[in-house]
Amino acid sequence: MLACFWGAAAAGGTAAAAEPSEKDAVALAEKGARFMRLKGKEEMIRRIIARDPEYNQGALYLAMRDLGGITVAHPTVALIGKDLRDVPDADGKLFRHEMIAIANGPGRGWVDYKFKNPVNGKVEAKTTYVLRIGDVALEAGVYKH
Repeated sequence: MLACFWGAAAAGGTAAAAEPSEKDAVALAEKGARFMRLKGKEEMIRRIIARDPEYNQGALYLAMRDLGGITVAHPTVALIGKDLRDVPDADGKLFRHEMIAIANGPGRGWVDYKFKNPVNGKVEAKTTYVLRIGDVALEAGVYKH
């Protein structure tokens, strides 16, 4: 899984979960991009929606958005097909506008915002890597601690 590994690490005979890093988010997005080049966008969409463990690792997961801002694939299927550009984070930031601007501009970059962590249910600072692949953007983010 390249640099995406962030599972249990042995510490004095016990396992401790390591938090995913920004490096892991980049690696996951790039892994998704490689998969899309080989198998196509539709298969990547199926994998994301199915919560394939290769692309969904708890707090670190892959999502896909079109270049207009519509959610194409997300582990939370209720978000699929939705235009959430004007839904702010907890501080009122319209972070999805930044994601779309990155996808339509340089094609790769980071966006900082606050989001509900699916692991603990708390709103936390998060940074998401955006990577454009053809007519969509892959997104993978990590929570900052």
